[in-house]
Amino acid sequence: MTSLDLSGRTALVTGSTQGIGAAIAAGLARAGARVAVNGRTPDSVDAAVERLSGEGPGAFVPAPGDVSTEAGAEAVRAAVPDVDVLVNNLGIFEARPALEITDDEWRRYFEVNVLSAVRLTRAYLPGMTARGWGRVLTIASDSAVVIPAEMIHYGTSKTALLAVTRGFAKEAAGTGVTVNSVIAGPTHTGGVEDFVRSLVGDELPWDEAQREFMIRHRPQSLLQRLIEPEEIANLVVYLASPLASATTGGAVRVDGGYVDAILP
Repeated sequence: MTSLDLSGRTALVTGSTQGIGAAIAAGLARAGARVAVNGRTPDSVDAAVERLSGEGPGAFVPAPGDVSTEAGAEAVRAAVPDVDVLVNNLGIFEARPALEITDDEWRRYFEVNVLSAVRLTRAYLPGMTARGWGRVLTIASDSAVVIPAEMIHYGTSKTALLAVTRGFAKEAAGTGVTVNSVIAGPTHTGGVEDFVRSLVGDELPWDEAQREFMIRHRPQSLLQRLIEPEEIANLVVYLASPLASATTGGAVRVDGGYVDAILP
């Protein structure tokens, strides 16, 4: 195959009931994959599967479970024993003054943002390498490189994911499995809308609020607007496809030029 065709492949996207995760699930299904939709509760997952149905030739299957816990990850593994494409998308973020972040909050961010990706990669990578084909993709963030002053716990967890990705790529060396992270820039999701409002207030219409946020808090962006979830999904689908067979161990940016670097 030399196309984006993922027919016959099974994908799992964590945290895919809404936002970037749902857009990635839809994109993979349009490429022909059978996509396992994940969220913490069966009700939220079933509702997402119903919303996503009809997005493409691929099918959607429910895989509920809180993958920030070992028990939740096991529940997901029971629902989907083997996958060809693993997208570690689950993540949380919240603005918090650096000196007010407690030990418990630091632990929570590592459990949700880092260890969820580690435990699922550890679970599914051996099957991929045994079959000689697979894709592990972890959604990182520009905050991994440009640590935001208002949420250093989030930024640090995303930095850790870049190291996790590089390490697992070395583990998969020469097997036909690629392991990459995707550095997503500021993206337009419901959670980000709330975050923008928390910083610029509720008075401005959304387009003006978004512009004010980018000017005041993300002036490095060359795109000068929030990225749409589908734009993140487009890169993920490419990296999951046979076309990206020589890309591994990388941190590939879809950040609107936010990270001021000449290397990807």
